[in-house]
Amino acid sequence: MSETAKKTSAKVLVFSTEKISDPAIDLAGLLKLHYPPTVYVITVPCSSSVKPKWIMHAFEKGYDGVFIAADGSDCPFSETCTEKTSDIIAQTHILMKEKGMNPAKLKMAAICSVCAEPFVKHMNNFVEELSRN
Repeated sequence: MSETAKKTSAKVLVFSTEKISDPAIDLAGLLKLHYPPTVYVITVPCSSSVKPKWIMHAFEKGYDGVFIAADGSDCPFSETCTEKTSDIIAQTHILMKEKGMNPAKLKMAAICSVCAEPFVKHMNNFVEELSRN
């Protein structure tokens, strides 16, 4: 277990896309890049397919944070993926505020298929940030 994981215990759920961000997460493993073992990944076809109720369900089940590893402009399914995913984040932020939750517990970033290092950096920073609060 890495030193980061020992110090923190924030649990993060990542919605990752099978064609774009999953290869980056796999690459992180191949390169032996470390991120906390409290990061769990669920694969979806497209980040714009994530539903706000899925995100809220993750929080209800005890996740401290949710990260959407979005396709960005590389999405093979929709030219408007970025806008749709941003709308999902905005809708969920409203739901979170209504429930008195900190919207900073939900983040999104475009993770390309070779973005292993940026993904690991996002996870380490997010878990650390969540663990401080």
